[in-house]
Amino acid sequence: MLDHSSAQLAGKRILITGAARGLGAEFARAAGKAGAQIVLADILTEQGEATAARLREEGITAHFVALDLNSPDSVIACADRAATLLGGLDGLINNGAITNSGGKTLEQLEVDMWDRVMQVNVRGTWLMTRAVLPHLRKTGGGNVINIASDTAMWGAPNLLAYVASKGAVIAMTRSLARELGADHVVVNAIAPGLTDVEATAYVPAERHQYYLQGRAIQRPQVPEDVSGTVLFLLSDAARFVTGQLLPVNGGFVMN
Repeated sequence: MLDHSSAQLAGKRILITGAARGLGAEFARAAGKAGAQIVLADILTEQGEATAARLREEGITAHFVALDLNSPDSVIACADRAATLLGGLDGLINNGAITNSGGKTLEQLEVDMWDRVMQVNVRGTWLMTRAVLPHLRKTGGGNVINIASDTAMWGAPNLLAYVASKGAVIAMTRSLARELGADHVVVNAIAPGLTDVEATAYVPAERHQYYLQGRAIQRPQVPEDVSGTVLFLLSDAARFVTGQLLPVNGGFVMN
């Protein structure tokens, strides 16, 4: 496990969606170890509360707020509550997403499922950014990191709704970066490869093997592989980096 115990994010106040488990939980742990104060947000209330409690046991300032990205009211309430708990916000990680369309061809994919993936992954990213923006403006600027996926870069088959949603997130990142530059808000995207977390447990073994063999660094990808890039983008070292897509996938896709 990587050691992110330096204080490179000291004083930063960060809201992370989809943080009850998996990548989001690792981002919270890494940012907290680097000195940030964290609000974890997720629809998985019980898991989220437990994750926040574990982080507090590690000496991290961590709170949990319930969030349903499919509900505009829930998104606004989450952003306001996070800002209240931390006394403001300096950053947002839009990590919350669903993948439910996995394994279905374009003919098999149901319209309702397509709509739900788009509502959570695309509309939810927009709504969350919009809700946090007033708090970032009060701070004088800040960071937004959108978690995309390298599936949108190589066109993973039988995953159409998810791939399309993450492609939209990448495009939104560039537009948001231009729109929010005047507010000193930088917006970037990270495209992780297939990572060993709970949310990818459904992925067939052959797809994991396909990734493993196709990477320049031929080993499984774990959440800690992505958190270093997150810390860099949240830090002052990246304050002039915006509108960028950073693939973090061991060289499976090269940008």
